[in-house]
Amino acid sequence: MKKRADIGVFGGSGFYRFLENVEEVTIETPYGAPSDKVALATVGGRRVAFLPRHGRDHQLPPHMINYRANLWAMKELGVRRIIGPNASGSLQPEIKPGDFVVVDQFVDRTSGRKDTFFDGPITTHISMADPYCPEMRQIAIEKGRELGITMHDTGTVVVIQGPRFSTRSESHWFSQMGWEVINMTQYPEVVLARELDMCYVNIALITDYDVGLEGRSDIMPVTHEQVIKVFNENNEKLRGLLYAMIEAIPLERHCHCAEVIPPDRW
Repeated sequence: MKKRADIGVFGGSGFYRFLENVEEVTIETPYGAPSDKVALATVGGRRVAFLPRHGRDHQLPPHMINYRANLWAMKELGVRRIIGPNASGSLQPEIKPGDFVVVDQFVDRTSGRKDTFFDGPITTHISMADPYCPEMRQIAIEKGRELGITMHDTGTVVVIQGPRFSTRSESHWFSQMGWEVINMTQYPEVVLARELDMCYVNIALITDYDVGLEGRSDIMPVTHEQVIKVFNENNEKLRGLLYAMIEAIPLERHCHCAEVIPPDRW
């Protein structure tokens, strides 16, 4: 397929449309259908592909998303950089609803997800010591602060299977481990991007405090309705950040994200 986009954006819960004056395309992949049609448009002179990871009607719960098809579709369009915002919960009191966290590490607590393109007969082991693109992370942090957004420049996200939320004991454990963010879709999205030589950055928009905060009876456990409400309240803030990032991303990559996979693997 002819190259049609430089930058890809995955939309999370509450963020189903992003671009204007779009061309929608249907992409077939060896892994089945992506979550939806891919919308293509131009932003700041750059071609951008947008795909709502849950589908535009939020018909796909986190554990049923075809992550491999979504990433492969982006690769087919020529995308080399992915921005993956999503709704997330906070595990620490200093990270508040409405804040953004540009995570730098993840902990996988999912199970049974198709999380690699290398199912054999060739075995490929990739390093995930530093999962997120340092160049794109820095752009997100700088542009967010220029826009007056409260940006946390590091954070570990623990990814749970879903679709249920955490028990109090699970959430307490995650918090005590020092992890900052919790969501259901960061894994295996970021890993699959790395396997395809793509740069990837996550922007976690904090919508809640998971099961609440110890000693705070006024903060109740998260509900799906609360997640969507807070995300919708911050959609324009996220949209502005994404547009600013897209315009600031350099044409050439100066990171090592594309040097992880041996050249004979693709």
